[in-house]
Amino acid sequence: MIGRIQSIFSLVRFPNLLIIAFTQYAMRYLLMEPLLPSDSFKLQFGELQFALLVFSTMLIAAAGYIINDYFDTRADLINKPARVVVGVKISRKVAMILHAVLNICGVGIGVYLAFYVGLPSLSLVFVLSTGLLWFYSTNYKKQFLVGNLAVAFLTGLVPLMVVLFEIPLLNREYGEVMIRYDADFNYLFAWVSAFGFFAFITTLIREIIKDAEDFEGDMAYGMKTVPIVLGSFWTRIVVVVLIAVTLFALILLLFKYIYFSVDPVDSISLVYFSLFLLLPLIVLAIQVMTARDKRGYHRASRLIKLVMISGILYSVVVFYLIAFKY
Repeated sequence: MIGRIQSIFSLVRFPNLLIIAFTQYAMRYLLMEPLLPSDSFKLQFGELQFALLVFSTMLIAAAGYIINDYFDTRADLINKPARVVVGVKISRKVAMILHAVLNICGVGIGVYLAFYVGLPSLSLVFVLSTGLLWFYSTNYKKQFLVGNLAVAFLTGLVPLMVVLFEIPLLNREYGEVMIRYDADFNYLFAWVSAFGFFAFITTLIREIIKDAEDFEGDMAYGMKTVPIVLGSFWTRIVVVVLIAVTLFALILLLFKYIYFSVDPVDSISLVYFSLFLLLPLIVLAIQVMTARDKRGYHRASRLIKLVMISGILYSVVVFYLIAFKY
């Protein structure tokens, strides 16, 4: 029984689900709440409802991991045989039942929350996410770049879900006050969108690196991933270009909107960006350009994941700066 539970936790990538939960809680309590105009402004989306939103996101992500492994079993037996769960530790039938149950619960909660905030159209976000994950596993993953972009888009959507449900309620409650002072809550959307963009582009980088790592199994089953279509050299060039774009965006964000935007200048953010984002990305570019086998790409994949986590943790720095520094 314990072994079965451990297999399920492995199948749904439980550590990744915890990262999803932390990301959304960080956006709400470490970023949006401290950035409200004054102490008299309060977040309007209830704590219980927000917990349900996080839970719904985790359920849909877990279902996505299951269906991906379900359709990817044969390639995974070549790429990473020791980590295959579906068909080995959990039957394919049980995997499909789990996928269906998690999706139904996740979408059901999402639909309830959309009607709760008075925006039924937000239900489409949950429905389309489950559909995109299904088509990613069955079709998009095999196509050139389409699968990578689909996963990156859904990852970037994780932090944005928080503002999609919160800002309409804030506008409903404080809209007249904000209009009176010629202000709005767009700056909250901008802050969270920055995290969403970082999640998108770093996920895109990681997905292409993982495809390079899984080259043999993907080639054996006729997939058209970036490394298979472009070859290893041009794949490395593509990844390095994406890393360069990320570096440029971070430097622009740091010096145009953070470092010089406060008095005294924000040296804490400068140090954090330099040590935990910019420098690791430069090291990542070097690792990718020198990678020649599965082990080299695996090291690069682990490093970009650490960079992604560091990006999320910058929200802790923002909270500290607002609460204790400025």
